[in-house]
Amino acid sequence: MSELRNFDRMFRLDGKVALITGGSRGLGLHTATAFLLAGAKKVFITARQAGGPQGIDQAVEKLNALPRIQGSAVGVAANVSNEGEIVRLVEHVRKEEGKLDLLVANAGATWGSKFEDAPDQSSVKILDLNVRGVFLLAQKFAPLLEAAGTRQDPSRIILVSSTAGINVPHVGESGTIMYSVSKAAAHHLARNLAIELGPRNITTNTVAPGFFPSKLANGLIEKLGGREELDDANPRKRLGEPEDIAGVMVYLCSPAGNYINGNDISVDGGMVLSSGRYSKL
Repeated sequence: MSELRNFDRMFRLDGKVALITGGSRGLGLHTATAFLLAGAKKVFITARQAGGPQGIDQAVEKLNALPRIQGSAVGVAANVSNEGEIVRLVEHVRKEEGKLDLLVANAGATWGSKFEDAPDQSSVKILDLNVRGVFLLAQKFAPLLEAAGTRQDPSRIILVSSTAGINVPHVGESGTIMYSVSKAAAHHLARNLAIELGPRNITTNTVAPGFFPSKLANGLIEKLGGREELDDANPRKRLGEPEDIAGVMVYLCSPAGNYINGNDISVDGGMVLSSGRYSKL
């Protein structure tokens, strides 16, 4: 028989302080929900806007109404492609908690167009948020993450990338070349951070989702033939569901993921292995 220490807490986040960028909807909101249900003490979520149907306020209200949670959600409006606003965000967390256990860089931007029509400003926006802003988040939050991490229980950084950073998913009329490039950069950024920050008791990993129905993805899903066609093309015969992203996020941030560092996890049912399926655009 093997002695597995604290196995009953293996997938728990009790007492943890987390920050999730882009946490007011979609994958970020799924993650925030999972963290609170797994016992997190406080989950900060950020987005550009506080009000409105996709803003922070409505998300915080829903999160704090979850049954049987011990922690709470807090919303902070911030543009995480801007260094000054990232510094302000760090100070907010420092004043409230003095540490950060879990940093999930989920906010992202995309652009779809013909190769010839893509304006330079779209590339600036994508790279600023998806790459430069993620580096700045890791850099500025590193002291708070280091304050929380130990050799046996490191702090965690998770970069939410995309399977678009692994294959060439969309070219032609709705090409997403610079988005794909930015996500490939995020993968390699995570590998660099894993080596740089690992000795400081901070692990870094990448989660690369495939298609999850969301405001960001729904338009492209329709252009690719709709939900039924994409379900049928996937080896698992369905697109992603909230529980799929919740499970991998809790795994990586819980004691079960203590020794995982510098890895990419595709959450797409195996679709990334079907090379070229989406390049028909």
